[in-house]
Amino acid sequence: MGHAGMAAAAVRYLRPVPHTAGPVEPLPRPDLRCVRDDEPVPVDRTEFRRVLGNFATGVTVITAPAAEGETSPAGFACQSFSSLSLDPPLIAFMVGRTSTTWPRIARVGVFCVNVLAAGQGELCRAFAVSGADKFAGVPHDAAPVSGSPRLTGVAAWIDCTIHAVHTGGDHLIVVGRVDALGAPETECAPLLFHRGRFL
Repeated sequence: MGHAGMAAAAVRYLRPVPHTAGPVEPLPRPDLRCVRDDEPVPVDRTEFRRVLGNFATGVTVITAPAAEGETSPAGFACQSFSSLSLDPPLIAFMVGRTSTTWPRIARVGVFCVNVLAAGQGELCRAFAVSGADKFAGVPHDAAPVSGSPRLTGVAAWIDCTIHAVHTGGDHLIVVGRVDALGAPETECAPLLFHRGRFL
């Protein structure tokens, strides 16, 4: 399946996609629950957030070029990011299934991971809101393969094609094939997030 086909399949996890070549069989929606209705929830959600908040993470902004018929690129702040495989080179990020930005990225089938540098906390906040023009006043150029926005001053960037999309409860696990990547020649400290604040 090409990246356009994978993107279309990914979008169908969220909602049906118009298709001019005939009916598209929608993918089944997996059950979001990992426990039966008659089982107690294993842990309290508030406690889950509190405990997991002790794990410091880097912060990224996932960007993609404008989809056909759209006038602006897409982007959202993402803490759930990881390298996945060296051979082939793969990365992964997790996105909530209710995200309104993810379907726009899925439609184009490509994206760029922008690893934010220390001091770019305000940039992260700008991409964490919904409904605003997130790219207004944000300097960027085009990543070399996908054409996705590559934000200026980041600690690293990774240009990707969607390789696979898996379900994980109330999130999707997006696997990207790395097509190009880079980082500044001089070492640049990343932006870190820990227990609800930037470090």
